[in-house]
Amino acid sequence: MSKIDSLFVTRLYRAPLSEFGKSPDTAELEASCLSIAVDDEAGQNWCEENDFPGYTSYASLADLPWRFPAFKDLVKALDKHVAAFAKDLQFDLGDKKIKLDSMWINILPTGGVHTSHIHPHSVISGTTYVAMPDGASAIKFEDPRLPMMMAAPGRKPKARNELRSFIYVAPKVGDVLLWESWLRHEVPLNMADDDRISVSFNYGWE
Repeated sequence: MSKIDSLFVTRLYRAPLSEFGKSPDTAELEASCLSIAVDDEAGQNWCEENDFPGYTSYASLADLPWRFPAFKDLVKALDKHVAAFAKDLQFDLGDKKIKLDSMWINILPTGGVHTSHIHPHSVISGTTYVAMPDGASAIKFEDPRLPMMMAAPGRKPKARNELRSFIYVAPKVGDVLLWESWLRHEVPLNMADDDRISVSFNYGWE
């Protein structure tokens, strides 16, 4: 009898931020994000110079948990989720730990996109969602095998998730998504009338 096995797997972790106990209030996080965006002139200038839609603190603020209590509380919650995901991934960490490396705000306006990218120099990346108005973009993940498929035909529209070339995940406010940092992803055109607000982060092996 023939047998077909799946040899490799790409894991995606999804949970409510509050799953392991108290987590920051999303309204407080949203207010903090908007306040920071208004005051962060260096970040505004970077976005303008690089044609980046909306606002990101990625290139300007490296110490959000130190500056704002809501982000300090957020890190405490995220540490528990990342530890659970690292356990699921069965990493052999040796005498090192998976630790937060960077965290930044994303405010994506109507018509904005975040183009396809990976997060080099980190191990686990993720996003937690602060404001997701009706029509806000899902996050789009790319099958890491895609560049090697060359002459292969496309997949059927109703192909199983593990065989699709792209997967769209529509998170809710208060969700946290985690994935290995090599996984290519993007945020398609934001069709909502209001800003899509999220906080992204990287964890490294130190």
